Formats: sequence, structure tokens, C-alpha cells
Amino acid sequence: MPSFDIVSKTDVQKLDNAINVAQKELVNRYDFHGSKTEIELDKKAMVIKLLTENEMRMDAIRDILISRAMKQGLEAGCLDFGKDQEASGMMLRKEVKIINGIDKDMAKKIVKIIKDSGLKVQASIMDQQVRVTGKKRDDLQAAIATVRQGGIEQPLQFENFRE
Repeated sequence: MPSFDIVSKTDVQKLDNAINVAQKELVNRYDFHGSKTEIELDKKAMVIKLLTENEMRMDAIRDILISRAMKQGLEAGCLDFGKDQEASGMMLRKEVKIINGIDKDMAKKIVKIIKDSGLKVQASIMDQQVRVTGKKRDDLQAAIATVRQGGIEQPLQFENFRE
């Protein structure tokens, strides 16, 4: 029976490249000269730590980070920007979580979208991915189209297509 997996993966190497380019851009930008601005990637915790002096600079860093990630081929939805936190010395800190894997609630939502479509496929949750099986390849391709149009904000990849 043909099947495929729905996953959500973020390429850490591409993200690291995007952060390095963003750091170089911050060094060269006029509005960041003389400021204490830091961007660093914690690969173990899958978090990007931002530190700067005011909210205007934090918004500029956010825009730079998103644009550099998009140029590296990553989707902006893989970055979960939380709220600003006050740090010592009139500084702002923000931790940007990197979405990697499908959590249980999102997996249930994907399965519900597939089941509500009325296609002759079965969807099952397997750890941090959703496996979809069906008798025909056309049904699986229709399931992919249905999930893409389902309004899910998390970036999804469709891989491991087997016959």
C-alpha cells in the first residue's frame, strides 16, 4: 500500500548559516553601530537568543532574521518568536524557539483535516510525524493538497513516499 509521512523538520545548518549572515549584517548596519546586540544559536535547546537595547532594534533583528532564514530556504513559520523579556541594564532579551517536529495537538489537527476530507486514506500519528496510507497514489496526492490548504501555520514536509 502506498504511504507517505508528514513531518516538520528545520535544517539546523541552514539556520546556522542564516544567523551568521544576520550577525554580519548587524555589524555593518549604521543603526546598530555602538550597540550591544547579540544573536546566538543554542543547537541543543533549539533556541535562538536575541539581546539588544530597545524594542525598535529588536524588531529590526526579527526582520533581518526572518529575511535571512527565507533566503536560506527555510520557512518563517519554523521560528516561534516569544515575548520580549527585560534583562539587566535596560536591555531586552528574546528567546526564539525553533519548531522541529509535530506535537500531539498539531498531529490531531492534521488527522482531523484528512478524515474530514472524505478521501479513502488512513492517517495515523507516529511519534512526531503523521503517516498517511491509501490504496491509490492519486488519493495520497489529494491528501497532500488537502493538508496544504488546511490552514496549518507550521511548515510541513511530505517525505518518504512509498509504493
